[in-house]
This record gives sequence, C-alpha cells and structure tokens, in this order.
Amino acid sequence: ACFVAAVKRVLDGGKPNPGSISLLITGDEEGPAVNGTKAILEWLTEQGEQIDACVVGEPTNPESIGDAIKIGRRGSISGTIYVTGIQGHAAYPHLADNPARGIVALTEALLKQPFDEGTADFQPTNLEVTSIDIGNSAFNVIPNKASARFNIRFNDTWTADSLKVEIERRLNEAANDPKLRPALGSGPRSPVEYTLKYEMRPSHVFLTQDEQLIASLSSAIQTVTNRRPDLSTGGGTSDARFIKDACPVVEFGLVGQTMHQIDERVAVADLDVLTDIYQ
Repeated sequence: ACFVAAVKRVLDGGKPNPGSISLLITGDEEGPAVNGTKAILEWLTEQGEQIDACVVGEPTNPESIGDAIKIGRRGSISGTIYVTGIQGHAAYPHLADNPARGIVALTEALLKQPFDEGTADFQPTNLEVTSIDIGNSAFNVIPNKASARFNIRFNDTWTADSLKVEIERRLNEAANDPKLRPALGSGPRSPVEYTLKYEMRPSHVFLTQDEQLIASLSSAIQTVTNRRPDLSTGGGTSDARFIKDACPVVEFGLVGQTMHQIDERVAVADLDVLTDIYQ
C-alpha cells in the first residue's frame, strides 16, 4: 500500500521520470516460492528486461521507522529427521526399540554446539528444532517412528553444501554414540537408524554492496525521520534471495514486532512515514 501511494504521489507531482518502476506483489514468499517473484524474474529475463535496483518492503525496523536497512540475509536450510524403531509394550522395553530416544539424541547433537561465532557482516549461524513428532496417543505403547523438523540460518562462514556436511557429521556421530542412547535389556544397543530429508532449494547467504542504492535509501530515511539507519543482515529470509541474482537489492519497511503472531499489526502513523520515505 505504501509503495502504491508513493508512486501515485510522484506521478501526481508531474515531474518527468526518464525511467520505469514496477511493483511486484507476491503471495508465496513464505511457501514453495515458485509462482511469485522467482517466476517473474525468469519471465523478465526471457523478455530481455534489466532491473537496475530493487527495494523489498519487508518489515526491517526493530523499534521505530528508520532503525535499519537490510543489506543482506543469512542463508536458510530446512530439513526433517526420521527415526525408525520397533513398536512394543512399555512394560517390555527389551522387546522394542523406542525411536523417542534416538530422535532426542539426534536433535540434541544439532543444538548442543554453536556452529560459529558470527562474522563482521552477519550474526552467528543458528539452528532451531521447530517440531518433534511421534503421534502416539497411548501411554503404554512404545512407538515405531519419530521425526523432527529443523531450520538453520547460516552466515558466510558456510555454504549450503558445507553446512549439510556438518549437519550430517553431527547426526552420524550422535547416532553411533552409545552414551547418548543407552542399551535396554542385555547386549549393546545398535546405532540409531535414521534418514534425513532436506527441503528443496535452500536460500543462500548474500550481501549487497551497491553504495548508490544504499546511500539513496539512507538519505531518504534521514530526510524524513532525521535518523541514520543501521545497515543490518539480521532476521529471516525474503524474496530478496531471488532478486539478488537479478540486481542490487535492499530491504526497508515497517516495524516488525508482531511478525507471525496472532493479531499481527502495525501503527497506522507508520504507514504515512514509510510512504514519505518511499516517495
């Protein structure tokens, strides 16, 4: 809405504009991301269109409009771990193999040690386990399967490929560590039997270093708010992960204190300020 209002103001002002501007509004940035920005960029390439610069309207400000511009993003990888066990009665554990023990050991191995301490431009790499699922409604039945989902945001210490190697090293080490999965009954416990599936298309880390674009946006923010924004690479990912391959891209938008919460909201007054900056 702020983009549209700002463009209308510029057009109503009657000043000649030698260039062109396009607004791309997509609804699948949080999902598979196949029919939005990615598809449009492919179409633009086929048409021979060249974009000079792009501003993504993500909520970039922690507290107030003018706090921060995003000039890069950490990469992102998501995956699911599946552990297979043997179903049985909770009173006869020696006849079963509880996958809950295995999934706890594997997720603990991913969470236990930091991946790095961060770099000059990026926060530390961070992994979060976002769900552990067994789906067992009975108290006295040992289940036969368990799974866990995780997401990791990584900095330029890693590539997607090198990080996958480290993730699998940790999982394999934990799967074969008898201390993390004690034997039940008599005899040694076999390694945790698991499989790992990554989601398609990881997001890659990037950093925008186009001084003209960064300076232009910073100047507009300072003119409207009398504040000099920080240059940040924190937070999640966005469609900038695709746009970076087509042109220099920065992100600037509203205050993001309630993202992904019930009653997600922004101050109405911030819409006016943001429109002034975009204009």
